[in-house]
Amino acid sequence: MSARKILCVENEPENLAILTVMLEGIGYEVMPATSSTQALDVLMAEAIDGVLLEYNLPDESIVDLRTHLKEIQPDIPVLLFEGIGSQTPFMVRFLDAYLRNGERYTDGPGEFES
Repeated sequence: MSARKILCVENEPENLAILTVMLEGIGYEVMPATSSTQALDVLMAEAIDGVLLEYNLPDESIVDLRTHLKEIQPDIPVLLFEGIGSQTPFMVRFLDAYLRNGERYTDGPGEFES
């Protein structure tokens, strides 16, 4: 079975390295991107299971980039984050649990699909 792929978009190399180690440590293949242009290129070239997306990218607004990502792959889960800190392990575990669970939120309170 091949590893799930995570697109990790972070413009700070040190933070990208930390996230990569954490995600690879729990079995993911990390596709790194340091800009919105790289992120879109990766998403168009690879089968991606989820996206970790830094709020503060210098080359495009987070709203615009998320919109472009969803245009390419509408059902892809995108988890927005800001920087690395004490919340990072929780964030990575949350994304992992969500991707392994296989449920997707649909359109109303309490509505999920498999």
